[in-house]
Amino acid sequence: MDPLRWSSSPSSSGTSSPRTPPCEMLGYVGIEAVLDQLKIKAMKMGFEFNIMVVGQSGLGKSTMVNTLFKSKVWKSTPPGLVGTIAQTLQLHSVTHVIEEKGVKLKLTVTDTPGFGDQINNDKCWDPILNYINEQYEKYLQEEILITRQRRIPDTRVHCCVYFVPPTGHCLRPLDIEFLQRLCQTVNVVPVIARADSLTIEERENFRRQIQHDLKTHCIDVYPQKCFDDDINDRILNSKIRERIPFAVVGADREHLVNGKCVLGRKTKWGIVEVENMAHCEFPLLRDLLIR
Repeated sequence: MDPLRWSSSPSSSGTSSPRTPPCEMLGYVGIEAVLDQLKIKAMKMGFEFNIMVVGQSGLGKSTMVNTLFKSKVWKSTPPGLVGTIAQTLQLHSVTHVIEEKGVKLKLTVTDTPGFGDQINNDKCWDPILNYINEQYEKYLQEEILITRQRRIPDTRVHCCVYFVPPTGHCLRPLDIEFLQRLCQTVNVVPVIARADSLTIEERENFRRQIQHDLKTHCIDVYPQKCFDDDINDRILNSKIRERIPFAVVGADREHLVNGKCVLGRKTKWGIVEVENMAHCEFPLLRDLLIR
């Protein structure tokens, strides 16, 4: 996901340059070795991914992050301690290095406990927007230095996953007010939290209503239309937009189902399998953010 989603491409300038004709090569040069060099360099340096999760308490944000990266990235709050936490908006970040098959990922997760939990939620989004803008400014100030660091630490928020409560009705005024401001600053991916509390029919009706609210209030979520560079991107992005917001369920425990260990939530009606598309759309969210 591109944090600089508003940057214009060279081809978007006012004057269009004529297309340069390809040069006929007389033999092998070795240009393809550049790909191997880039891969080796990327493997050495690793990658950075900064994700922010926003939503009311009790929507499973911590569990969803742990499910997404299949590790204990964030510790969930025990049920008995929920009432002892100060219900004021604070931003907490935690950073881990995850390695898989030689690929290192420096993952930073920023949580926003206390968002939307007050009786008066007026301007409760200000600390979040200020934090996002501060990270952009910090990166920019490092970038414009004459003698800058060889590798600038990237603390910019690449993506914000917004958890919508499974009310089954429509977006709340708080959701609309916040998303209208948030989508102008960062890539936003809305999800329906705890989707197992809705029936399939309720889920689809809720999704259509949210899509209608997003369009009515001009809330531009990821992937934006500016990423439809060619026909393949346009087709893929259109399919993603049809399914947003994803109806997700988080779980960080494995259960035995038909002789296989699967991630899921055990209920008295059965086991909700996280990676089963018939149960929830977590695989779509994972593919969009990571794969």
